[in-house]
Amino acid sequence: MTRKATRPRLVTPAFLLIALSTLAYFIAEGALIPTVPQYVEGPLGGSESAVGIVVGAFAVTALLFRPWAGRLADRRGRRFVMLIGMVLFGSSVAGYVVADSISLMVVMRLLTGAGAAFFFVGAATAVTDLAPEARRGEALSFFSLSLYAGVGAGPVLGEVAVQASGYDLAWWLIVAASVLAFALALPVPDTRPPERDTGPLRIVHPAAIVPGLVILASIWGMAGFFAFTPLYVDELALSDSRFVFVLFSVVVLLIRGFGAKIPDRLGPGRAARGALATSALGLLVIGIFDTSAGLLVGTAILGVGVALAFPALMTMTVAAAPPAERGAAVGTFSAFVDLAFGVGPLTLGFVAEGLGLRAVYFAAAGVALVGLVVLAIRRQRRRRQGARARAEVPVPEIPA
Repeated sequence: MTRKATRPRLVTPAFLLIALSTLAYFIAEGALIPTVPQYVEGPLGGSESAVGIVVGAFAVTALLFRPWAGRLADRRGRRFVMLIGMVLFGSSVAGYVVADSISLMVVMRLLTGAGAAFFFVGAATAVTDLAPEARRGEALSFFSLSLYAGVGAGPVLGEVAVQASGYDLAWWLIVAASVLAFALALPVPDTRPPERDTGPLRIVHPAAIVPGLVILASIWGMAGFFAFTPLYVDELALSDSRFVFVLFSVVVLLIRGFGAKIPDRLGPGRAARGALATSALGLLVIGIFDTSAGLLVGTAILGVGVALAFPALMTMTVAAAPPAERGAAVGTFSAFVDLAFGVGPLTLGFVAEGLGLRAVYFAAAGVALVGLVVLAIRRQRRRRQGARARAEVPVPEIPA
């Protein structure tokens, strides 16, 4: 009898440490979501535009530093970059305690964004190092559960702290969460492959360009969904948008958890194409059926697409990059995520202003379909390259 081949192990002590450290970090980042805007508008007396500037400052440095963080992760190690990120993040939030002006708060937020960039790139790259190649999509799906769980719990922590004792307590609890993330990352071993990168400095990695453009198209629509659905529910005469976002989060968590093996079983290319098509369908359903039922059904469909897109496309990125340049590839890929969250709401805001809120969902679906076209072009190009390579293989002569 032949023994059935066992699957390579995925969950190791190092993997668990990174997942728990990521959970602690995203609880900290999630706690900033409601507290920073309230702090700027309340104690600092800032206007709505000031709120936008302070909140948006985070994204500026997060976008700019991710590629640099990836390169540093290849040179110095993933844990090193994670620890730098937590030092920057925790120190900057401690600075919120003494930030008594808008300008000082902007400076602190810029440092917070830099810390976020370093930590996430280090953690995500370490996970791809640890994951067996055949289970990389599954590993990234499970890894992202820490993100969603943290972002779900963090805002509750922040708001409860502010209500109980004010903003200083909230800031110090967030600092404590970042210290916990640092402590959990400290024992993580060096996960870099044995091969060390001695090539030229390459900040923007070519392996991440096509998957990055596709994740940009995917998240563009999701960012617009987050920004404008709270306004759209008013047009539908619903009480609020909380149930919509709860539904979206539950669908994403279920797919990422129980469907974690889907990207590996389908292959990253097929899973990514399915993700973009599903996202576009969900957005179209919301736009076509201007009813509460249409919104809920479309939200559920969109959640399926969003859940599959990230693990499939990051797996595609890592597979195309040499192991010694994996950090640079992850850094470039994740920078496209930040870019999508910046340009998505901005561009779709003009659509909403000129054509109405329903048009936002049609436009977002169109962007997702553009990502699908990019994937189709990539697939055709790879087929042509494969055919050309087979044609160039010399046929051995058969002796007479």
